[in-house]
Amino acid sequence: MQRTQRPLLARLAGANPTSVFLLTLVVVLVAFFTPGVIGGLLTLALAAVLIALLATTWPVQSPQTRLIRLLMLTLLVTVGLAKLL
Repeated sequence: MQRTQRPLLARLAGANPTSVFLLTLVVVLVAFFTPGVIGGLLTLALAAVLIALLATTWPVQSPQTRLIRLLMLTLLVTVGLAKLL
C-alpha cells in the first residue's frame, strides 16, 4: 500500500465486485420501494456515499465517465428529494 493511499480505499479495492453490486442493488431497491421520508433519506444517504466516491475517483476518470456519473447522481438526488416531499 502506498503512503498516500487510504486504508478504507484499500479495503474497497479488495472487495468482491459481485458482493458490492448485490449489496448496492439491495440498498437501492429498499430505498426506492420504502415509502415516504425513510425511503427518501435512504436514497439521499446512498447519494452521499456516491458523492464521496465520485470526489475520490474524479482525477482518474475520463470526461465522458464524469458526465455520466454526474447525471446518474443528479437523478438519484432528484428521486430522493421527490420522495421526501
